[in-house]
Amino acid sequence: MSAQQSNKIPVQQVDLDATKHRVHPRFVTGFYQNIRVITMYALLAAFLLLPWLRYNDRQAIWFDVPSQHYYIFGMTFLTQDFYFIAAFAIIAAFTLFMVTVYAGRVWCGYACPQTIWTHLYQYVEKWVIGDRNKRMKFDKSPMSASKVFKRTVVYAIWFLLSVITAATFVSYVAGTDSLYHSWQTVGLIPIPDWPTWVWVSMFIFTFATYANAGYMREQMCVQICPYGRFQSVMFDKDTLIVSYDYERGEPRGARKKGTNPEHLGDCIECTMCVQVCPTGIDIRDGLQVGCIQCAACIDACNEVMDKVGYPRGLIRYTTERQLAEKEPSRVLRPRLFAYLTLLAVLCGGVIYALTDRVPLEIDIRRDRNQLSSINNQGMIENSYIVKLTNKTQDAHTYTITLAPQKGLSLELRFNDVPLEAGESFDMPVSIYGDPDVIDFGQTPVTLNVSSENGKYKVSKQNIFTTQGQ
Repeated sequence: MSAQQSNKIPVQQVDLDATKHRVHPRFVTGFYQNIRVITMYALLAAFLLLPWLRYNDRQAIWFDVPSQHYYIFGMTFLTQDFYFIAAFAIIAAFTLFMVTVYAGRVWCGYACPQTIWTHLYQYVEKWVIGDRNKRMKFDKSPMSASKVFKRTVVYAIWFLLSVITAATFVSYVAGTDSLYHSWQTVGLIPIPDWPTWVWVSMFIFTFATYANAGYMREQMCVQICPYGRFQSVMFDKDTLIVSYDYERGEPRGARKKGTNPEHLGDCIECTMCVQVCPTGIDIRDGLQVGCIQCAACIDACNEVMDKVGYPRGLIRYTTERQLAEKEPSRVLRPRLFAYLTLLAVLCGGVIYALTDRVPLEIDIRRDRNQLSSINNQGMIENSYIVKLTNKTQDAHTYTITLAPQKGLSLELRFNDVPLEAGESFDMPVSIYGDPDVIDFGQTPVTLNVSSENGKYKVSKQNIFTTQGQ
């Protein structure tokens, strides 16, 4: 292997030890990087701020797993509403597939949490130690007081960012009220008064964030993340990818500014595209699993092309059809159209289910020990358990009534059932039938439940039977 080739490490030869061959990318500015930075830090800000939003005097987004209540901007979901979570996950997956078919791994480069936190942690290193060359020189320098101090500062900031990240993650589940306002004093030291599961979650998320963004970094994208492995299956000739124009750039070679040797291509072998790559690949070697399509190499190359007076676009977003076959790309193609159609159907179904969803649930269970019995007055009695669940975020009082039916009457233990937000209650009820009026066998009966203001109403049907054991 030549000296030039040894600087180009193929993806399959990347060492799993992220601390042994750490990538120190050069920070670059440009059109795509401006979009990327704005997108990444807007998503980061949303992640940090959303737990603090309030709605109806409650945390707006709160996945209260211990009580199995999930609150999202005025909607309350319970465990039995899991199909909504499954539907959201399916929609997210197919959206990612559709975006991949059209624009490749743009999610990885612009919105993936691993990319966002890695960029943030690398910027901390730049702020404390310096740009790429200084960081590389710093790693190779012998241990000294200055090196220990700077590393301690970097690690301390990383740890603080990891704790903030972990606390934000946990606040979506534990709630900001209990997470940040519960304190106890041990001796003279105030510490959070958290249950064990919160402490364990804080440790796991802190460790995972510190390890992934501080040490694993590009290894997560190259070696661990499955998305990079199966992306090639989803690509086609019209997928938008970051590519190097081989015909225009080869053969590579350095040259004096203002000259354009006929025997050389436009690539001046400056290696800026490699220096700015967050995963350390050389895009000139073709599409690789390590390319997260962050477009840093595009901005860096365009800046160099401007300086040497060559046209931009030596590295650019393009498609295989445009680059190799010199034909226009096809935007609407069968696979993309299929994803769009499927997503439209899924989103339409979820929206309809949400708008048609009544935030009140009733479930009727028969007494399995006895189908029916005869009381002292000679009436046929059927016993049921009516489970009421208040899915709203406000307290309501509900009334249970029997749909009018000749010969049948309802007996309740309580006339009104007050329920707090998200509360459930099992209400024993009995339905009596006059044997001289009703038909023998099985008779459908309907129970109606309504709130005190009449805003929420729901009905459920069951069977009244005249057959005893």
